[in-house]
Amino acid sequence: MDWSALSSEELIQACVSASDADAWEEFVRRFRPVIAATAMRTARRFGECEPQLIDDLVQDTYLKICANRCRMLRDFHAEAPDAIFGLLKRVAFSVTHDYFRGGLAAKRRAGHRDTTLDSFVESTIASSEGLPQLEREILIHQIDEHLTADTEPVTGNRDRQIFWLYYRHGMTTRAIAEIPFIGLTPKGVESVIQRLTKLVRTRLGVCESGQLKGKTSGSSL
Repeated sequence: MDWSALSSEELIQACVSASDADAWEEFVRRFRPVIAATAMRTARRFGECEPQLIDDLVQDTYLKICANRCRMLRDFHAEAPDAIFGLLKRVAFSVTHDYFRGGLAAKRRAGHRDTTLDSFVESTIASSEGLPQLEREILIHQIDEHLTADTEPVTGNRDRQIFWLYYRHGMTTRAIAEIPFIGLTPKGVESVIQRLTKLVRTRLGVCESGQLKGKTSGSSL
């Protein structure tokens, strides 16, 4: 099914009713820009705009959206097309405002991601200048093929979605665990990510040092 062809209202209904992994991936892809932009604009009012902080605020917004089995989305009734964007802006603003009004409290690091997909790709196979876009897309496709072929039939699709939500969309293990269809604790999500990362490194021929086997240069993981 082409989830990108659905309206925002149809996509939300698919996420909260069917808990389809691909629907949630499309939700993250479609709505992350508006959440991140709102968090950044709000943070700038307080003199802060570091990328890492914005990432944390985006994750906290996802956690609030997914709380209580996504009650916020289940109770949402659109009064106009794409009204969901207004709701997400309000939530992102509230989360960011509360963060700063709380006196810049220590960031919650539970399940915090250590790397992005870009750094994973670059440290695995690229030079210090990174891969050209076409080669990067080929590598991503290659990784996805390994995940599809080498994961368990029963849980493979879920585990593959966890891997990409973490590396490609930047969600923390805690945020991923809050998604209804996942059915794992944050530690369970972390275990899946570690297992699949090790699998991908093995399939791509990455040594323990983080370099491709047979290569003498490149950055380490």
